[in-house]
Amino acid sequence: MARRTKIHVGLEIGTSKTCLVVGEVKADSAVKILGIGETKSAGVRKGEIFDYSQTRACLKDALAKAEDASDVEIGSVFLSVTGSHITGVNNRGTFRLPDGDPVVAPEHVEEARTIARDVHIPQDHVYLHPIIRNYWLDGLEHSTSPVGLFGKTVEADFHIVHGIGNRIQNSIKLVREMPLEVDDIVFAPIATAQMALDREQRERGALVIDIGGGTTDYALYLGGVITASGCIPVGGDHVTNDIHLVTGLPFSKAERLKITEGDASADPVRSVGSARLNDDRGFAEVEVSRSVLNEVIRQRLEETLRLVQQRLPQGSVEAIGAGIYLTGGTSLMRGFSELAFDVFGRDIYRPELPEISGIQASFKDPRYATAIGLIRYAQILETERAAPPGVIGKIGRLFWPFGR
Repeated sequence: MARRTKIHVGLEIGTSKTCLVVGEVKADSAVKILGIGETKSAGVRKGEIFDYSQTRACLKDALAKAEDASDVEIGSVFLSVTGSHITGVNNRGTFRLPDGDPVVAPEHVEEARTIARDVHIPQDHVYLHPIIRNYWLDGLEHSTSPVGLFGKTVEADFHIVHGIGNRIQNSIKLVREMPLEVDDIVFAPIATAQMALDREQRERGALVIDIGGGTTDYALYLGGVITASGCIPVGGDHVTNDIHLVTGLPFSKAERLKITEGDASADPVRSVGSARLNDDRGFAEVEVSRSVLNEVIRQRLEETLRLVQQRLPQGSVEAIGAGIYLTGGTSLMRGFSELAFDVFGRDIYRPELPEISGIQASFKDPRYATAIGLIRYAQILETERAAPPGVIGKIGRLFWPFGR
């Protein structure tokens, strides 16, 4: 019997936009984007819901648009979550084989895994992802389970992601009131990395930075495994607010000036003269010194990138061989790539996924990287679920229920 196609939906409730992407995974594992539903977010600040009714109305509108664009009745979604309360940490569990057991058995590996996942977290936090990084047998690294090998000590190395349970539950409640089921919950930068990076890039070392309106998410991969992840509550809206404070312009005009005239690089040639906003008749409505405008933009974005840099393990930036991949709406800012290079000293890229077909102009837009990454996450997760028992993938998922 021929394999049937499968439809998955990714949902991102962000500070700037609420977005659903409907994707069809074909029998040959190719992905086709069937439709995108998007609306400007309201009631969300720094990636977290603060006005439930406003956010609910936005989600309802985006859902209707997604169903209309894709001609699919949506029943469930893969939901991305973010916020500065979500933290990623690495932890290793060690188990010594009992005397008389010279060969590693499945229960020995599971014991090491259980110890590794037993990370102390605040009482109000819940586990989101326990992602297996690698195994160790008598001090030797193994990328797969060492069951069946001779040894004395088994270790399992995990990347554990956790966050405040009530804040995550609010997002789940919102989705279920549509009504939609939640197939899985995914920390946003982990979803984004599924879209941004291939296996070779992860092996060589790569950093994904997704800078949106209210947050900057990041995920670092070294040696093929996730090494660090997190969220900083700063994004493009903070740049706009800085322009508003310095120039006195209304927030909406400061945003428009930032997008149409701003530049984040330190190139003095781009800071000559004045930046103007014209009214409907073509007359200059606003005029601001380019040097002032660009300095405000550069300072805030450089500070944001430095915060990401400080969160990474010591010496890890030097181990990045494949480069740094920028996504999110704010990454479209002129000169941002040059600024990122100045900060990290590594090649800077904007990722694309050529094997995805469908709405060409949309899926290459970095603003949709997280939502499309959720489709890739769903695809990989489905493959892992279909794998034979004992074969454990590295993407990780929601092993523990909320409330534990």
